[in-house]
Amino acid sequence: MPDGLRARLRRRLDSWTRPRTPETLPVAIDRRRVYVVPTGFGLFFAALLAAMGVGALNDNNNPALLLALLLSGAALASLLVAHLQLSGLRVVAAGAEPVPAGEPLSLRVHLRAADGRERRGLRVECGEATASASLADGAGEAVLELPTTQRGWLQPQRLRISTRQPLGLAFAWCLAWPQAQLLVYPRPERDAPPLPSGGGEGSRARPHVAGDEPHHLRAYRQGDPRRNIAWKPSARHGSLLVREHERREGAEIVLDWRELASLPVEARISRLARWVDEAERRNRRYRLRLPGESLGPAQGPAHRHACLRALALLPHAVD
Repeated sequence: MPDGLRARLRRRLDSWTRPRTPETLPVAIDRRRVYVVPTGFGLFFAALLAAMGVGALNDNNNPALLLALLLSGAALASLLVAHLQLSGLRVVAAGAEPVPAGEPLSLRVHLRAADGRERRGLRVECGEATASASLADGAGEAVLELPTTQRGWLQPQRLRISTRQPLGLAFAWCLAWPQAQLLVYPRPERDAPPLPSGGGEGSRARPHVAGDEPHHLRAYRQGDPRRNIAWKPSARHGSLLVREHERREGAEIVLDWRELASLPVEARISRLARWVDEAERRNRRYRLRLPGESLGPAQGPAHRHACLRALALLPHAVD
């Protein structure tokens, strides 16, 4: 069967099954939510057993008939085992760390077996993303890489948990739709201009490659520009010395939405996201001023998350 037709049939079949709305975690998978159908190999095996049984009856071959009945019993037992692989599962948590738009978001789905029984060969799907999971001690995790295209909240699609265990004769699956909003940060501008110089009390001079005022001489390090080499002091000292410059930087950087009024909305958000990351990388305190709110001054992972979250949730049309 072509992949396109198979995908359409799967979407049509899933549209007839529940859940049809997001569910509050934890989600319990009971026996009424598990569906079992024979695989292609299972249908071939059934046809083979039917031919064997008919041939055995026609030839009055009791050993062959007994073998066909035993294999039929094993096949029916595999359907039951496939059902039991999913029945009793619980989706206890689903979450992911925020990532910038355009990067894959790692959705972690935690599964638990209510009876603590071992489950092997589970497959978890969300859209085009797939992952495998096994519950050795009654608990396990699947990590799905979801694509992201734009900032804001991302509501994951329904999760499809399936298995072909133990013999591959049957395909059992169930659906779960955990209510989990995943945050996607704005995509930072690739070639953003340098950070604003900053201000406030406590401004001081810091070594900077693009500084204007000489700071001191230090030993040459591989990769230093040749124009910074102090040739005369190097000759007197007997080794290469490099001039290091400094630039006065404020203790507090203000990232102001209004200062970027000439840019479109998304471009302003991308530039501020880049400046937030740059300020964190340089261990600078910064304040983020947005329409209707002001965050900081502060620095650190919590402040970075608060700033990027505010940028991610800005409306697409804002003054």
